[in-house]
Amino acid sequence: MKKKIINFIFIILVFWSLSNCTKVGRFGTGVDITFDPRTIGMQIDDSIMQKNLKARLSLFKKEYLLGIQVEVLDGRIFLSGKVNDPEEKLKVTKMAWETNGARSVKNAVTIKGRSDFKSTAKDVLITSQLRTALIFNKKTKSRNYTLETINQNIYIFGIAMSEEEKKAVITEAKEIYDVKNVIPSIYLVTQLSRYKN
Repeated sequence: MKKKIINFIFIILVFWSLSNCTKVGRFGTGVDITFDPRTIGMQIDDSIMQKNLKARLSLFKKEYLLGIQVEVLDGRIFLSGKVNDPEEKLKVTKMAWETNGARSVKNAVTIKGRSDFKSTAKDVLITSQLRTALIFNKKTKSRNYTLETINQNIYIFGIAMSEEEKKAVITEAKEIYDVKNVIPSIYLVTQLSRYKN
């Protein structure tokens, strides 16, 4: 009986998580549709890919439901979170590549135990500082970016409206104190598959 209740709760959590991954009219982690330059068709395709991968990861290992974050832009998959060992990281990457329609996979998943409380606190501070800087920078649409800092390396995933905006985002990231590396995966609107001739 106890196992049935746990399985029922898990199924509810999976559906709840998947329904909250990408709400209608939103992108990634809360971008209003008015800021999202993708077509509705692209948004739907990306949402389906994201939910499909998230469900497969959760079925493979229940802790991935909350432990692994998945973002999809124009078929490009960005993974972040923590796993127990390098083999799990490879398995997560493989599952992402096996997702129908995947064009590329950027893996910012880390191995648990390789960072301490102090470095985690620094990472949170760096991400917060960059998010704030992008909000106040009039050249950037801060909501179009997913930010993840791991061991003082900033991963930026998103869509820039212009080359100028892309440079502004990278510059803001490089100016933050204690940042070791900036790893951008910023795509211009013109690079999106359905905007190409």
